[in-house]
Amino acid sequence: MRALSTAATGMAAQQLNVEVISNNIANMNTIGFKRQRAEFQDLLYQDLERAGAQSSANGNTVPTGIQVGAGVKTGTVYRIMDEGSMTQTGNQLDLAINGRGYFQVQMPDGSIAYTRAGNLSLNQDGQLVTSEGYLIQPQITIPANSTGITVSATGQVQAAVPGQTTPQVVGQLTVASFMNEAGLEALGQNLYQVSGSSGAAVTGNPGDPGFGQLMQGYTEGSNVDAVTEITALITAQRAYEMNSKVVSTADQMLSTTNQMKS
Repeated sequence: MRALSTAATGMAAQQLNVEVISNNIANMNTIGFKRQRAEFQDLLYQDLERAGAQSSANGNTVPTGIQVGAGVKTGTVYRIMDEGSMTQTGNQLDLAINGRGYFQVQMPDGSIAYTRAGNLSLNQDGQLVTSEGYLIQPQITIPANSTGITVSATGQVQAAVPGQTTPQVVGQLTVASFMNEAGLEALGQNLYQVSGSSGAAVTGNPGDPGFGQLMQGYTEGSNVDAVTEITALITAQRAYEMNSKVVSTADQMLSTTNQMKS
């Protein structure tokens, strides 16, 4: 019975939907996290009677025909790149990008990854790094005797050094932008890498046309909305239950057929 396999595709689709939603909910408090959404497509159809086929010798044609669908499949799971809310932390090494852009991160293999998570720190050499210890690019080194760090909205990094009345400029942060941000490939650890769909990275200073400005002492929160996700979870659960009901009904129909006696 076709209904069994059709309903099974519906259950599999909603299971994946719940997995995507659960990942969103799990990352509600992850700095810089971007939520995902699953979308689905119907499968191929079987033509039992083709629309427009001739139905008589007089030239009459079938107006609508008969098509029976085979179910559903996952079309895409895409990432929604809306900005999360800005949270003031007071930490001078916390940075948020207000607008488009990503911090550039040097990975252990030398490649460049990208992140919106600006909860930065200093390593043992005074270099600006992510929470995993990966170097921020361009590399910024803070003098060991500095008493304060200032990052301007345009990315200029200054350090207050004892004995100097004017803060010392120690570097310039740049940010990267992409033609299709949703096409970036997630690596985990709040990091993304370039893919064939994202387009190449375009870099510039914060505040330049097409790039957001930096906010020192802030971090960007997750863009997950709890109410939206719970609503989507309930909808997915109900859809799964309805598909399972179809499986039960088809099984009962098959059982009835098997019990028929000649």
